[in-house]
Amino acid sequence: MTSSRFDLRGKVAIVTGGNGGIGLGMARGLADAGADIAVVGRNETKSAAAVADLKQRGVKAIAVTTDVTDKAAVAAMVERVVGELGRIDVLINNAGMSIRKPPHELELDEWNKVIDTNLTSAFVCSKLAYPALKASGNGKVINIGSMMSIFGASFATAYAASKGGIVQYTRACANAWAPDNIQVNAILPGWIDTDLTRGARQQVSGLHERVLARTPAGRWGDIDDFAGIAVFLASPASNFVTGTAIPVDGGFSVMA
Repeated sequence: MTSSRFDLRGKVAIVTGGNGGIGLGMARGLADAGADIAVVGRNETKSAAAVADLKQRGVKAIAVTTDVTDKAAVAAMVERVVGELGRIDVLINNAGMSIRKPPHELELDEWNKVIDTNLTSAFVCSKLAYPALKASGNGKVINIGSMMSIFGASFATAYAASKGGIVQYTRACANAWAPDNIQVNAILPGWIDTDLTRGARQQVSGLHERVLARTPAGRWGDIDDFAGIAVFLASPASNFVTGTAIPVDGGFSVMA
């Protein structure tokens, strides 16, 4: 039986980019703890498959096709989630992308696309979900950063800037919303086996070997490695934890 500290029954979570990768891993964890889930993404086929997966875990789940960089679309998404699932207790800002170019080759439109998807979307979703999170009485916001929130990489110009911004945005919101009993934290994934990083391995020579050599756990992460941290940060167990940025990286960030 789930400990009451980690029990999410009766809670509703929005997971942007929840139809695959780390987002789906977190959504599965929340569903296993009893939360109903709104999967927000742009790929309707992937979202439908994710919803079917989550429903098999005994919870309600809906797919909401949304451009998370568009304020009107996000407002409609929030309204639909509240209308169909009744409330919003947890927001996971996970939508993300990368364009792998060194800074002198990156175009302004490419920069804007990455920043808007990875950082501005977190602002828009958090701002518009805030009234419902406050009304829940114990809201939780989980922003997804990266190892690139800590380190730079020659091929991750806009991505690194966006993920560094996520950490500072997390800290600002944590301070602003503490009086409303909303905790805001960030997760910093290491090198995780997803479609995004498979693309990186194809484009960046020697990346796979370098990651394994630096990661004390000796492997790439799996999306299911994010189920537990998501439940912790979404549950009453983390009620006195706010403004943090927690690496989930197999030790990559502490390796000398």
